[in-house]
Amino acid sequence: MSDCAEYPNFKLGESRFDQGSFYGRLRHFLDVIDPRTLFVSERRLKECIALLEHFKNGTLPPGITNAQLWEAQKVKQAIIHPDTGEKIPMPFRMSGYVPFGTPVVIGLLLPNQTLASTIFWQWLNQSHNACVNYCNRNATKPTPVSTFVQGYMGAVSSAVTIAIAVSRLEPEIAAATKCPVVTYNKGL
Repeated sequence: MSDCAEYPNFKLGESRFDQGSFYGRLRHFLDVIDPRTLFVSERRLKECIALLEHFKNGTLPPGITNAQLWEAQKVKQAIIHPDTGEKIPMPFRMSGYVPFGTPVVIGLLLPNQTLASTIFWQWLNQSHNACVNYCNRNATKPTPVSTFVQGYMGAVSSAVTIAIAVSRLEPEIAAATKCPVVTYNKGL
């Protein structure tokens, strides 16, 4: 496809896709979570930032296409926090949520967990979620650290409490409803 058909005229800070349709919003968010942005080098990131600065200042080098500008914006938005201007650590970027969160989810789903493993996986899951939320927060206004700590402690304690309660109540619920509890044979 031509540059014009696939890439509309570049608009700094706006979405490449039509936000007035479901399909446009879907494509926008697929762009945001694209895991390929995890493999962008520091040099490439600096090139993208410089290209966007040239656009902003009206000093674009000749031959730059809309496709290059949209790609540069995608890279910058995936890696740099819009409010702080700081680089977001890889595991806490939106594009890193699935690749880095999947091992944690697998750990949560392991069968026959001990009390310690239940606590560990719930803590790790809530810690990862809290870090993703913190690193992608709205940082236009300062927020006291105590607010983040309070939310984190609430999330961890409620997740651990619910997980332990469900694991302890599971046999009683199964017995009361006459449903078999599916377990895995250990040692067979």
